[in-house]
Amino acid sequence: MSGPAVNDVNICIATENGSGSASANNILFKSIFKMGIPCSAKNLFPSNIQGLPTWYQIRASGQGYLSRKDTIDVMVTFNDRTAAEDVEKVRPGGLVLHDDSKPLPGNLMREDLTYLGVPAANLVREHIKVTQLRAKQRNMIYVGALGQLFGIPLEILKAVLSDTFGDKPAVIESNFLCIELGYRHMESIGASHGIPRLEPIPGGNKGKIMTEGNTAAALGAIFGGASVVAWYPITPSSSLVEEMIAYIPRYRTDPDGHNRYVILQAEDELASAAIIIGAGFCGARAMTSTSGPGLSLMQEGIGLAYFVEVPCVFFIVQRGGPSTGLPTRTQQADITLMHQGSHGDTKHIVLIPHDNPSTFEMSWRAFDFADRYQCPVLVMLDLDIGMNSNISETFSYPDRPLDRGKLLSKEDLEAQGGKFMRYLDRDGDGITQRTIPGNDHPGAAYFARGSGHDENATYSEDNQVYRKLLDRLRRKYEGARDHVPRPIVSNGSGGSEGVICFGSSYQPTLEALDRLKDEGQPMDHLLLRALPFTGEVRDFLAAHEKIHLVEQNRDAQMTQIMRDDFPEFAARIHPVLIYDGLPATAGEIVELIKGETG
Repeated sequence: MSGPAVNDVNICIATENGSGSASANNILFKSIFKMGIPCSAKNLFPSNIQGLPTWYQIRASGQGYLSRKDTIDVMVTFNDRTAAEDVEKVRPGGLVLHDDSKPLPGNLMREDLTYLGVPAANLVREHIKVTQLRAKQRNMIYVGALGQLFGIPLEILKAVLSDTFGDKPAVIESNFLCIELGYRHMESIGASHGIPRLEPIPGGNKGKIMTEGNTAAALGAIFGGASVVAWYPITPSSSLVEEMIAYIPRYRTDPDGHNRYVILQAEDELASAAIIIGAGFCGARAMTSTSGPGLSLMQEGIGLAYFVEVPCVFFIVQRGGPSTGLPTRTQQADITLMHQGSHGDTKHIVLIPHDNPSTFEMSWRAFDFADRYQCPVLVMLDLDIGMNSNISETFSYPDRPLDRGKLLSKEDLEAQGGKFMRYLDRDGDGITQRTIPGNDHPGAAYFARGSGHDENATYSEDNQVYRKLLDRLRRKYEGARDHVPRPIVSNGSGGSEGVICFGSSYQPTLEALDRLKDEGQPMDHLLLRALPFTGEVRDFLAAHEKIHLVEQNRDAQMTQIMRDDFPEFAARIHPVLIYDGLPATAGEIVELIKGETG
């Protein structure tokens, strides 16, 4: 009788927030990564500090799938309050690992599951000295138990533990003892199960890194020349600036120790937006990071930057809304707010990363776009990309010098005879020349205002002047279609239907496409990477009779933008909507698409 397949397992760990499980979960996840197995992690945590239930899902996939898996193969029930709910989520034939320091209630027993117990609380009580950390070390028991059950070598677990607590040998020693206790207990009872085990993949994950999207964005912003950061903490965007605080001193500190950057926690999001607009006006590469509620507060500032034409960058890490909504859940529901932010007629450049390398690249490129088009540029992230750990290729260093656009120096002004009109479109592309304070040419100064103004930056309420100004701003936006990141298109399926996705929907969509192909329903694919849409989007719509557009919101926001842009193809575009706050799965996408095509 052949054994089960290998390297295909989804483990869900149910604990309480604040119980110390985060370190244990990360050690388990990183150990699987160190074995060379493609893997991903999804942290589903509550919006309070301590006490509410939290779930951490680790998926190992030898096929390389990195999205949240539809089914749970293994449930670690270390939270009594949610145990009944947790056991119900396990697929038939799955495994439940529980703390059998006390009997498992009868209502948790299912005939179609395997149950394995490890006396975690008792083992800690018997073998670990009383310290402030002892209550949290119970979690390390399940790390060891899972390690033995699924073939993670003890030496790998210890190596990752040492990497995690490298400067704390006593912590390493006591935690490894817990891991070993869990490991040896499962050995001693001869535990067995029918779930695929994990086997090392020689050379697997070689050259790859593990990080979060917020870290990738922070590094990208630094390499993009960001030197002024104003922010107000808000989940799930806070770690982006926190990572900048950690890394930017390496790149913005002079040999004499003087900082060449400013990171300022403002009193609120309104002030954050105002600060970066002022810094952008003065020539600095300036940015902020926020989430939905903060973006709402920044709308007036975004409109000012758009109308006065000041370069600045807004990183938006989306979460569930409206209002406070689900602060620690993921969503793609701020698309319209980003694209058309502020009152009046406005449309903004929005860059849409889909993984860590693209997050890094689009983060540094955002500053080039902001300078080139003299406008706010928004980088669209979400909690799933921003806060969940993912494996990826290493990041590529920027391949071009900074693009400052039509920024005039004193010498530039002298070369054109000192003639400068701030809002005069000389080239017909909608982009005007600009100067920054400190340019001591006598013709460099101008007055920036958020009210109506003419080509010379002079106050005006003339109706024709105002209309001409709005038309020029639209022309600038339209011109960006030729320069924003182009979509990634995969044609050749031979089918008449196509799938479009963007952002964190990318990984589950790839898996869904494989499933559809296996079921005899192949489809072409387009990955959106920016607004405004480029010509490739129009071509893709024209080439297919039916388009399924995957997005994680209720109101089909991207679908509506696309229908407005391409009304001749509006009837072809069918939204595939997922909006429960959890990362999308391939199964959900397949079910919704088949519902449309059935």
